[in-house]
Amino acid sequence: MNTFLKLEKIRAERGAVAIALLDPDIKNDNALLGMLQLVNESDFDAIFIGGSLISDNEFESRLEEVTKNTELPVIIFPGSSNQLSQHADAVLFLSLISGRNPQYLIGEHVKSAPIIHNMNLEAIPTAYILLDGGIRSSVEVMSNTSPIPMNKHDIILAHALAGEYLGNSFVFLESGSGAENHAAAEVVSIISKQLKIPIIVGGGINTSASAQSLVNSGADYIVTGTKIEQNPSIKELLKFTNAVHQL
Repeated sequence: MNTFLKLEKIRAERGAVAIALLDPDIKNDNALLGMLQLVNESDFDAIFIGGSLISDNEFESRLEEVTKNTELPVIIFPGSSNQLSQHADAVLFLSLISGRNPQYLIGEHVKSAPIIHNMNLEAIPTAYILLDGGIRSSVEVMSNTSPIPMNKHDIILAHALAGEYLGNSFVFLESGSGAENHAAAEVVSIISKQLKIPIIVGGGINTSASAQSLVNSGADYIVTGTKIEQNPSIKELLKFTNAVHQL
């Protein structure tokens, strides 16, 4: 069974999937294994790993370190075509469809496709939609694209439907790391009623109440990263993952 089907099996069994996002950037160098231990003990279902500013050599070594110390599926959440590794279980093959920068619509994909093929790495096509989370996010800066305002429901829905019709396996609603506002529950509700593919929501989801609200609105996968970097207790993280799983 490939990684995408494993994730979907978890979703079928648990109602929604709790994803831990780990940034292997140098800022977390000494804390990476500590954060991983928290994740392993807090009932997360899978790990996304990636960051905007890490080099390929650092990425490879740190991803290998992560995979050696967890039994959870590890999926690359790439910032560029340089962030690929045979040590991962899969990679989100992201297309930033909310922007109009050709580098992130097709350029990085052409660069990375032969590498992914040679690594025999599972690619999960994902429509990536950047929403305005109240701050200028790293994604916005690095990709040179503008987020969609949160109140433009029709425009967000049009992009999400386009992502589905292009054949993507996921739609990923992203507000950016450390966002002041995560994707609005109203937006998730509107989109989930129209899409046939699962919705991932990430950026600014730091409380169990937010996670629960988003799942109740139709989110299928909840991603949190900043919360893990804040060195919370296992009890606090379990409260979060329990909210995702509706326990």
